[in-house]
Amino acid sequence: MSEISRFAPSPTGLLHLGHAFSAVLAAEAGRFLLRIEDLDQGRTRPEFVAAIDEDLAWLGLAPAEPPLIQSKRSELYAAALDRFRAAGLAYPCYCTRADIAAALSAPHGDSPRYPGICRDLPDDPARRASDPHSWRLDVDKALARTALPTWREGETDHTATPSDLDDIILARKDAPAAYHLACVIDDAASGVTIVTRGVDLRSSTAVQRLLQTLLDLPEPTYRHHPLVTHSNGCRLAKRDHAPTLAAMRAAGIDGGTLAADLRAHRLPLGFALAHA
Repeated sequence: MSEISRFAPSPTGLLHLGHAFSAVLAAEAGRFLLRIEDLDQGRTRPEFVAAIDEDLAWLGLAPAEPPLIQSKRSELYAAALDRFRAAGLAYPCYCTRADIAAALSAPHGDSPRYPGICRDLPDDPARRASDPHSWRLDVDKALARTALPTWREGETDHTATPSDLDDIILARKDAPAAYHLACVIDDAASGVTIVTRGVDLRSSTAVQRLLQTLLDLPEPTYRHHPLVTHSNGCRLAKRDHAPTLAAMRAAGIDGGTLAADLRAHRLPLGFALAHA
């Protein structure tokens, strides 16, 4: 049976060579799907959605069906959040980034994990109605209901440790879902059997497998590929104005040839692959 994989960019800027590498490897897996992760409506732009289509066509990559658009799926995310709330596995979090940073900078507050500021607050419907809040997973309660998550990558089986998991945000203050919740719901809805993505997202696997288990969703396998960097080792990033695929196309580079090179892990001059 052919694998089903997906490429899931956020339309918050133009795609660069690292995105092309990920898309090409995902398309290798079998049936290739596209997902537009546009929940951050404050940064999403229609022109970047159009540019994704242009870049994939230039690379010779044709998704098997129209793209799944996350901003059109709020009701599904809300239903999943309701399941966590009804099971007592989610709690409202009123923290700002400054609150969390202050807690982590306090003595003995050196853990990168959420410090639990709101975890044990009494439920206050009036406050929830008036104060902006996100919803977090109570990971300790979740693990009391299920075993530590496991997953398969290549020929290797993995089991999470408690330190791999955290009270991650399920739904943001300004969006119906956060990354992890939307990701597992959409992978399941699309029938994704193999998740192909950069090694920088490997740490997401444990909590996503936990969410899949709690929501009775199917388990994909995983493939985490090296990151494309500049030859000096610096990561490519939209915010740092990494060379874009649009600029490469304008410079006369052939997209099909580039895609073939990327499949063979051959990169243009000035770029390299890093495994972490």
